[in-house]
Amino acid sequence: MTSGHPLAGVYAAAVTPLRSDLTLDYDSIPVLLNFLASRGCHGAILFGTTGEGPSFSPSERESYMRSARDYRQQLPGFRLIAGTGTPSLSESIELTKLAFDLGYDAALVVPPYYFRKATDDGLFAWFSELIKKAVPSDKYILGYHFPNVAGIGFSIELLARLKDAFPTQFAGIKDSSHDADLARNLGEKFGTDLVALTGTDTYLKMAMENKAAGCITAPANLISPALRKVWDLMNAGKDVSEAQESVDKQRHVLEKYPPFPPTIKALFHRIYGMPRWAVKPPLESISAELEEKAVLEFESVSA
Repeated sequence: MTSGHPLAGVYAAAVTPLRSDLTLDYDSIPVLLNFLASRGCHGAILFGTTGEGPSFSPSERESYMRSARDYRQQLPGFRLIAGTGTPSLSESIELTKLAFDLGYDAALVVPPYYFRKATDDGLFAWFSELIKKAVPSDKYILGYHFPNVAGIGFSIELLARLKDAFPTQFAGIKDSSHDADLARNLGEKFGTDLVALTGTDTYLKMAMENKAAGCITAPANLISPALRKVWDLMNAGKDVSEAQESVDKQRHVLEKYPPFPPTIKALFHRIYGMPRWAVKPPLESISAELEEKAVLEFESVSA
């Protein structure tokens, strides 16, 4: 049995629908959220890495978050988590406070990634200010541990300090380090007291064996039924080997066509008939040749 925390589950690091003129496609929000909810996702993260979060202004984030909030009312139990971390402490506080004012279930907060030499003391002070000024006493944030991209992350010691200081509000982390040893160490150190959500689909079984609460991944946009099967079987104490193998095959195909946002958007269009959503520069759309290969490979392992 895994964590019984309210944030436990399978989440899609949702793409952000964009029209060809790079404006937000609000009409597609119901389509995307309903698709994710209908395929086993407990919720979605908006404006994470896969959602191209840093490419959007605070006003764009606010308008999109409001629209998603309004539609979520038609999906009982479906959770929304907002990516609210930026290098600016004041901006991060404003976005995080907005998320809770809108009734979001949690905020996912990346450390201030421009400041790559920040110490644990500096990061503790940064997160303490954010929590005190933006997070209600009964609400949650998740730290976003993605050092390969952000250039900065969470040490075990920093996690322990934050958990001790804010036992409810600092719920845990999304771990996108792709570090199996860290996944094991988190379980050994914190058990289920810290909500650990792996960002690596191929680690889901292993992470949950080490007390993780579930996952938040980019491929979950497309492979959430397989991920949810692993999650359900793990919670039922049943064998998940076959289900995890299915997840691994699908993840490995998607990994061959980085970065995730343009590839996932192309597959949404080709396989599921979604609009052909654009990506914001500096990202580029996947080429027609690679798109064709990705579609064929992904369909061959998803049958």
